[in-house]
Amino acid sequence: MDEDFLLLNPGPVPVTDEVAAAMDERMISHRSTEFEAIYERAQNGLDYIFEQSTVDRKTTEPPGGGTSLILNGTATMGMEAAVANLVGDGGNVVSLINGKFGRRFARIAERYAEVTRVSVPWGDSIPLEDVRAAVSDSTDLVTMVHNETSTGLLNPASGVGHIAAEHDARFVLDGVTSIGGDVFCLDAWHVDIAVTDAQKALAAPPGISAMYVAEDVIDELNGEIAPFYSDLEWHLRKAQSHQTPFTSAVPLFRALAVAIEDIVDETMATRIQRHRNQAEAFRRGFTRMGLSLFANPADLTVLSNTVTAVSLPETIAGEDAPAFFDAVSERNVSISGGQAHLGGEIFRVSNMGRLPDTAILRGVEAVGDALTDVGVDVDVTAGLAAARDQLDVAVAQSADD
Repeated sequence: MDEDFLLLNPGPVPVTDEVAAAMDERMISHRSTEFEAIYERAQNGLDYIFEQSTVDRKTTEPPGGGTSLILNGTATMGMEAAVANLVGDGGNVVSLINGKFGRRFARIAERYAEVTRVSVPWGDSIPLEDVRAAVSDSTDLVTMVHNETSTGLLNPASGVGHIAAEHDARFVLDGVTSIGGDVFCLDAWHVDIAVTDAQKALAAPPGISAMYVAEDVIDELNGEIAPFYSDLEWHLRKAQSHQTPFTSAVPLFRALAVAIEDIVDETMATRIQRHRNQAEAFRRGFTRMGLSLFANPADLTVLSNTVTAVSLPETIAGEDAPAFFDAVSERNVSISGGQAHLGGEIFRVSNMGRLPDTAILRGVEAVGDALTDVGVDVDVTAGLAAARDQLDVAVAQSADD
């Protein structure tokens, strides 16, 4: 293995040397003014990311504004906090499911309220007419995963948000693998609470997450019915002084602050376009070598621009799949398989973070060579050429801009 290790899993993603070095600084008190300054740096950057994730650099800040929070837990904590602070016994939630993480959101909500599931097979698109049929004036909350990491689909947040708003239902959107890598519109999509994770497109180490709470939903939060650790009213009060209610993971906050400042420097508009170009290079590379993408986008649902899911050829699917993943690992490249019942049926790669274009090409080549090793006839040369052409076109367009 002469080449450096390449992490292409959809989280955790690679971090820069500067982000990693931030965790090595001397330990400080989480109640110190020095920590407050770290929190404030991260919070200011998160405000920018949440509110200006557009290609035209326009703000999507809600009319009343909102607050960015940093949570001492991964995004699942944020998902539960959002639900648990908004609904309780007698509440009605509509949860949309077309993959593992939509199902997780529904399972969380079922611990707190009555849940109506709008489900389709994993990888299929959720028809908006099904959402309209499920959401009513008695619906308190709608949950959805914007970018379904398990299947590589970008779900129609705008359409669902408008349906929720028509019935005065709150809309909680999981942006774990979209925020920091793709368009995200708080105001236009009627998002009341958005959740993301440090270890995904923000390109920070795993262990903490972030949330945006719109100002006009704050009066509806009830921390008394939520888990003690996830009382959002408490988190919001402490955030006013750039603090958390409990002991903070100081090294992780430092790393997050550096990672977020990198995003601000790059600008979200540039970052979004880079992610879109690299995702398209993955798609063209894999399909041109003879593979099929797994997801089935339709109507307003499109393919993810941060995670690409590809069906394994029938000759190696199932029990023979481990040989393929081993062959990829032998090339010092790490990718992910399918989750739950999709194990052995698909593989997934991520282009989240600060990956150079050379990493995309290496990923395409590693997959192609590994498939060849296990007896699958693919055209690696054609796949690489297609991916390279897409990346070259993107570079040329960027130069023209």
